[in-house]
Amino acid sequence: MYKLFFNLVFKRMDPERAHYLAFRWIRLAARIPVLRTFVAAVLAPRHKELRTEALGLRMHGPFGLAAGFDKNAVAIDGMSMLGFDHIEIGTVTGEPQPGNPKKRLFRLVQDRALINRMGFNNEGSAAVAARLAAREAVFKTVVGVNIGKTKVVPEEEAAADYVKSTERLARHADYLVVNVSSPNTPGLRNLQATESLRPLLTAVREAADRSVEGRRVPLLVKIAPDLADEDIDAVADLAVELGLDGIIATNTTIARESLGLKSEPTLYGETGGLSGAPLKERSLEVLRRLYARVGDRITLVGVGGIENAEDAWQRILAGATLVQGYSAFIYEGPFWGRAIHKGLAARLRTSPYATLADAVGADVRKSEVTA
Repeated sequence: MYKLFFNLVFKRMDPERAHYLAFRWIRLAARIPVLRTFVAAVLAPRHKELRTEALGLRMHGPFGLAAGFDKNAVAIDGMSMLGFDHIEIGTVTGEPQPGNPKKRLFRLVQDRALINRMGFNNEGSAAVAARLAAREAVFKTVVGVNIGKTKVVPEEEAAADYVKSTERLARHADYLVVNVSSPNTPGLRNLQATESLRPLLTAVREAADRSVEGRRVPLLVKIAPDLADEDIDAVADLAVELGLDGIIATNTTIARESLGLKSEPTLYGETGGLSGAPLKERSLEVLRRLYARVGDRITLVGVGGIENAEDAWQRILAGATLVQGYSAFIYEGPFWGRAIHKGLAARLRTSPYATLADAVGADVRKSEVTA
């Protein structure tokens, strides 16, 4: 039913307009008590065997919504109603910004992918912090906050900009993510170099600790799939050295020619970050490399090209305690989360593992034994 609706309605609409229309419907449904209860019962059934502990937090399962969908924390309950076990809001910047000029979001339907050059369009950390502070949660869910650099802030002043957002948002976050990997903010990816990343992460960690009393807010960093292998290793080593809680792998890619895209070159040639199915292989490679490097010392979050339960299961076997999705939601619709959970539960039952935690990294450990 959804695929027919997508082909007849959404596919004919500008992607950004379609996004906001669907977003409005989700938010509206979440405001109606009887309707949201019914929708959650259908789309977000709980599977006890999928209960997950990560980052010191308990979740109904491992599957969450990646940053980028709910930039301003306006639909946390709505997305939880659709079956996401954790919601990562943002990316939020220190100051409000409109993002890049439109048109800035493109569908590659043949490739089940998206290209975006949104440019961190958001209301800014002060407004988002106020919204989170005033929020009365309908559904109990884990909320991560993803922060990035304000576009007009020079690279050399980036740490202060991240600290500003941290001081405002950390108290409202179940976990905090430093995004240094979007291709749509000039100079941002330069911050992934360890000589820049070390002082940045140290400053954010100290700001979070100053801002929040009584608990330690888990801190993660989100990296690009386009890093060279030696740079992935360097980030992994730095994360362990600094005592980070996790790494999210991966953000969107600027690669095109190596992905075997079926869409027209005039479409996939649009600048911006590509997400969705074509990113699957590289994101999995990065995740495997990270787990081989860090093992169970920090939490890994797998994202990029996850379309179905098998993709999510492969990320878990490759070392991900948590998995996230976004692009496939556009193509699969509201029953996507339900299908992921049902499929994961079925795979766990037929696997040799008693729990999901036992399955995390199992394939990488096997390959190390046989190597």
